[in-house]
Amino acid sequence: MHAEIGQFLRYLNVEKNASELTIKSYREDLIDLADFLSDEGTKTVAAANVTPSDLRTYVAALHDAGYAKSSIARKLASLRSFYRFAQRQSIADSNPAKPLRNPRGTRKLPHFLTGEEIEALLKAPATNDPSGLRDKAILETMYSAGLRVSEVVALNDGDIEFADGVIRIRGKGRKERLGSLGKYATEALKTYLQVRSQISATARPSKTAARPATTSSGKSTVKANPRDAATFVNKFGTRLTTRSVGRMLEKYILQCGLDGRTSPHTLRHSFATHLLNAGADIRSVQELLGHKSLVTTQIYTHVTTSNLIETYNRAHPRAK
Repeated sequence: MHAEIGQFLRYLNVEKNASELTIKSYREDLIDLADFLSDEGTKTVAAANVTPSDLRTYVAALHDAGYAKSSIARKLASLRSFYRFAQRQSIADSNPAKPLRNPRGTRKLPHFLTGEEIEALLKAPATNDPSGLRDKAILETMYSAGLRVSEVVALNDGDIEFADGVIRIRGKGRKERLGSLGKYATEALKTYLQVRSQISATARPSKTAARPATTSSGKSTVKANPRDAATFVNKFGTRLTTRSVGRMLEKYILQCGLDGRTSPHTLRHSFATHLLNAGADIRSVQELLGHKSLVTTQIYTHVTTSNLIETYNRAHPRAK
């Protein structure tokens, strides 16, 4: 089954142009099943010989191991996708995952910050040093455009159009969309870019850093496109990682005394919630977030309930 999984992963990479994170998730889910079947003493773990009964046993084991319902549902989705591919490639005659239902679960409401809490967070970074200006630009940009942390670290200089007040965002599945840069995010970005070179000016060069290829005359053969330069960099002058942004945010959360549940994704939740509370159209918010389905965006409408009640009490002649 491992060889068949390998075929599927190559298909995702080459033909579907799936992201590295997506491929990693599929690999983990499918290898987990293959290993489980081997541990259970199954005679063969060829994809064609896996039955719905085998998968029910596997799902039961996941429940017993304490997996969240959402994690089990994701694993089942991975199996269904794998077997659809296996059927098209004549690797399997049927899809044993198709009869299995996803576990029912309650959807958690997203944690978000109030306007006052957002204001405090955005003012937390020091503005008298380059790293603080970078952190402020990251936070302002994430909140202004509703970015995922993976999207903000992937930003390149060529993705920013200051004249139009927009940025090009590469989201899940490598899909691109446009995001809006508000006045504060624009100012924060411009200020940071003016001092960006100072962040890595005092860092020691890495001994293992790759050197550009050179010709016999000693001239570099690599011509870097400045538009492809990473917008947000670390002290080594290289692109920030998602973990680095997470650690940076943790520092400001403690500094501001915010809820410990606050994460980089909280800024995205707050972005959507605040727009809907202010009367934004839900389909517009869907486009700004890059959600494929409106159902995903609708989870944010729970916050607007209090606003609706206030509007009703204020406007309806017989409300009180």
